[in-house]
Amino acid sequence: MTRSRSTRLAALAASTALAATGLAATASPASAGESPSIAALLAADGLSFDDSWQDFDILDQAVNDVLTAKPDSPVAALADGSVPLTVFAPNDRAFRRLVADLTGDRPADEETTYAAVGTLGVDTIETVLLYHVVPDATITYKQAKKADGARLETAAGKHLRVNYRPGRQKVYLKDADRNDRNAFVLSSAKNLNKGNPQIAHGISEVLRPLDL
Repeated sequence: MTRSRSTRLAALAASTALAATGLAATASPASAGESPSIAALLAADGLSFDDSWQDFDILDQAVNDVLTAKPDSPVAALADGSVPLTVFAPNDRAFRRLVADLTGDRPADEETTYAAVGTLGVDTIETVLLYHVVPDATITYKQAKKADGARLETAAGKHLRVNYRPGRQKVYLKDADRNDRNAFVLSSAKNLNKGNPQIAHGISEVLRPLDL
């Protein structure tokens, strides 16, 4: 059944009943000499919005706001570089596409985009973030290409499916929403933080933990 845009935002907010599993909560960033974390990678250019839709300012802000409100959230594992995990990281444009699809309004800048995301509430943002995290696995892009059809369990307790399309030379991720565009790994943002227990791959869409 197709839902109107006005009800999709409310439906996503209602998804906070999903259980967060699979990550040990620790709010402490990695100490000197330890492996760098994904949180540190996201924060490297400062906590601010800019004019580039290709980076991860909105994701960085979302992680920061969740941990400020809920220091014991499993999202805190992103700040501990010793915890193995893989993050499929939506860039700023992906968040703008999400807002445009859910509300019908295309935000003019990153700050306005994040303000719209913020209306979902911290619990929903936490669940959505955890849906982008595969715990206990450091998955390189090369490994993802060889994992066509694999079912990945996320830290939100829901699954993603890997779909590699040789003709397009792209790795796609099928989320729980059967009607939205499937995210793909961006060629310019794969294997971020490679060589460490935590790795990230930039993706084109925000993954959705339920069918909107």
